[in-house]
Amino acid sequence: MLEVPEGPLRHGYTTGACATACTKGALLALIHQRLVTETTIWIPAGEWVTFQLQDVHYGPGEAQAATIKDGGDDPDATHGAKIIATVSWSNEPGVEIDGGIGVGRVTKPGLPIPVGMAAINPVPRQMIQSTVEAVLAEHNIERGVKVVISVPDGEDIAKKTLNGRLGIVGGISILGTRGIVVPFSTAAYKASIAYAMNVARELGIRTVVLTTGGRSEKYAMKLFPELPMEAFVEMGDFVGFSAKQAKRAGMNEIRFVGMMGKFSKVAQGVMMVHAKSAPVDFSFLADVARRVGVPEANLKQIVTANTASQVGDWMVEWGFPAFFEELAVACCEQVLTHVGGGMRIATHLTTLKGDYLGGAKLER
Repeated sequence: MLEVPEGPLRHGYTTGACATACTKGALLALIHQRLVTETTIWIPAGEWVTFQLQDVHYGPGEAQAATIKDGGDDPDATHGAKIIATVSWSNEPGVEIDGGIGVGRVTKPGLPIPVGMAAINPVPRQMIQSTVEAVLAEHNIERGVKVVISVPDGEDIAKKTLNGRLGIVGGISILGTRGIVVPFSTAAYKASIAYAMNVARELGIRTVVLTTGGRSEKYAMKLFPELPMEAFVEMGDFVGFSAKQAKRAGMNEIRFVGMMGKFSKVAQGVMMVHAKSAPVDFSFLADVARRVGVPEANLKQIVTANTASQVGDWMVEWGFPAFFEELAVACCEQVLTHVGGGMRIATHLTTLKGDYLGGAKLER
């Protein structure tokens, strides 16, 4: 279980901010031909931030600087990663920005970066370019500059992210819109969901399968082997957000696949299903069971259940498969209401072991 620190949570900084700081440090080392141990940059969040640099090397035509990415108290896959900027003079005018080892490359359309380019998002690109231009202007230098951002462990770190599904291969993305990482923020995860929808749309996909995690996604892929990999999106706890993104991206159908716990909440209209957002309402599950003919004595047992999964096991044991269809219908109705209709919504419920319990599909 994730340990939540006591007291105020500490902010961190994005890979984009780290890359910009390293770029400035390396450029200053190149210009002055001396060691630069720290540098200060302006981030879009509206503040000046100083970064400590390490592994600074310089020569007449090239310099390099690194920093360790500090994600603060945010549970970020890139926390602790070494971000390196290599800066060199170029015969071409302007600022060229590219990715080196451990920075992914875009292979599918639908992302904010064209296919073939390094996965350095627009805001970090702009931060790097503006910083380089400002340093050159300050020193009255009119020369072309090439910047290469590298992350030595980026390929391994990327395995913990959704990059592969999004068509970003070979490493991580250099991200950030504000430069700052707000602890336990959901912005990065939501952005990955939105990007996944765009990739699916650009590939001509109009049916997406939304799952709450890797295990339910594995089950979903067995349920729908005819769909391409890009049609499967891990929505995590963001049911409502993901559904709206799917509609915005032009999807015709959403198929939800998951287990009793989270979808018993969706059936009541809870669209953010984190464990802390709302507890499982066993009285509600008892009401669903009542509608499909479960005897009163069993209803009392449902109210005292430990988990929604346990309720599902009882329904199987007691012989009430209609319970799962009833619950799935409620999920579909709630999602259709949330997105304003105009789609087909299906919900498919499974056990923790992947056994199929039942489902339903609605359209309006």
